[in-house]
Amino acid sequence: MSTVKYHEVELNKLPKKELIRLFLLQQADMNNKFDLLLEQLQVMKQGKFGSSSEKSTIEGQMTLEDMTGCFNEAEHTADGNIAEPLLEQIIPEHRRKIKPKGKRDADLSIFPTRTEEHTLSEEKLCELFDGSYRRLPDDVYKKLEFYPATFEVVEHRIAVYCGNKNQQIIRADRPAEIMKNSVVTPSLLAGILNYKYVNSQPINRLAEEFKRNDAVISKQTMCNWVIRGTERYLSLLYERMHQKLGSCMIVHADESPLRVTRDGRDTKSKSYMWVYKSGTEADQPQMTLFDYQKTRHADHPKKFLQDFKGILISDGYRPYQMIGEERPDEITVAGCWSHARRHFVNATKALGKTKAKGTLAEAALSHISAIYHKDNSLSKLNLKERLKQRQLYVKPLVEAYFTWIKSVKDEVQTKSETGKGFTYCINQERYLKVFLNHPELPLDNNAAERAHRTFCVGKKNWYVTSTVEGAQASAIAYSIAETAKANHLKPYEYYKYLLEEIPKHVDKGSKLDFLDDLLPWSSNLPEKVKKTIK
Repeated sequence: MSTVKYHEVELNKLPKKELIRLFLLQQADMNNKFDLLLEQLQVMKQGKFGSSSEKSTIEGQMTLEDMTGCFNEAEHTADGNIAEPLLEQIIPEHRRKIKPKGKRDADLSIFPTRTEEHTLSEEKLCELFDGSYRRLPDDVYKKLEFYPATFEVVEHRIAVYCGNKNQQIIRADRPAEIMKNSVVTPSLLAGILNYKYVNSQPINRLAEEFKRNDAVISKQTMCNWVIRGTERYLSLLYERMHQKLGSCMIVHADESPLRVTRDGRDTKSKSYMWVYKSGTEADQPQMTLFDYQKTRHADHPKKFLQDFKGILISDGYRPYQMIGEERPDEITVAGCWSHARRHFVNATKALGKTKAKGTLAEAALSHISAIYHKDNSLSKLNLKERLKQRQLYVKPLVEAYFTWIKSVKDEVQTKSETGKGFTYCINQERYLKVFLNHPELPLDNNAAERAHRTFCVGKKNWYVTSTVEGAQASAIAYSIAETAKANHLKPYEYYKYLLEEIPKHVDKGSKLDFLDDLLPWSSNLPEKVKKTIK
């Protein structure tokens, strides 16, 4: 619409047809703005009150015949006309799951067992059977007991000896401690770390729970233990894992805001918790590392990944892509198809299932679904064959998708959710296509977002972090907890084991080579820290 402004005198001089034209243009512009505001309102309502799932309004799976007809070759889209893929709606038949025989006994076999016998007295038996009876095999059943927080004071007595002749005083060896002149033990600190960084509960609730069990330990004391314990001991393992990250072939990256109230800035300033997760290749160590920083500046990922050489998977945030541009011979940046579909999901949710049918947003989701469906069908192939199949079948789908969105992008408002989705895909085209040439790459960055989930749940419970030291300690504790889970370890037992072992070496000034045996994927870890059921 023309941006020329008319005064009243000028409008009076315009012919009737011109006035009608201007009015219709103004009306169309107002309708477009109203539709845009209505969509934004629906998206906000959906975000606040609706499901957080990003499933589209389209359900079911696509058949290979449908995909072939839709995206057989990129040339089929030269005229800009692509038939929307048809989706089969598959409704699975409901069947009651049959519990395998012996499953309960197998599940309970990993726990210690205490036997309780329930018998009748000899007097009762004589009364019932007139003194003549025999005992048959017992009826046996099992129950699982649970013991809430229990405490035990361990009083250490260090023997002291004195020579009668030279009066020399000798003391027996004192066990390694994580903090001298403190009641904290590895088991107690591990319990606190597990409560907050695995179960996502604030420490003040744990302090109240302890108090209800007659153990009075203040929140401030627990926080001090967490900070000192992670700085002194757990940070050593964190740094060793950081070194190992540099040798990984694939790294997923993401970041999430948090508030730190006492970091020398305005209390409303945002800080960020960055997360870096190794790829899921079988021959690579599985690890998740968090890195607290005050800002979202590009220097932070650049510094953290300075030793990394491989493929970096991220959303469309520019600093990640800058790393690849500055080190093109060492790092390749790949895009995220999950982010590519996010605006289309918002658009279809805002419209609802009925109104979303036949829209460009629904069509875009169908096209992306076809890409996912075909690529997922290649997951069991070896890398060489998967690369071949991606080039043969998936690449034409991807090329056709970009040809299509470029042909229809002008049919929607740029600021609408659908328009934003088209703009995102076109701007990220180079990065979204990287997976086609790398068979080991997934299509999205969901691994990083899943790794971030526990942190995001936790920060909703405690809302803010008080100090920078606390945020840095949280980054270390979260890193160890999430890496332990990824390697099928019991986080509490693993925390406890680390806090028992690391002080033995650190207090003696040993070299840090011993840390390799403590890494979450080490084969030298004791069985007690490993999960029996994976």
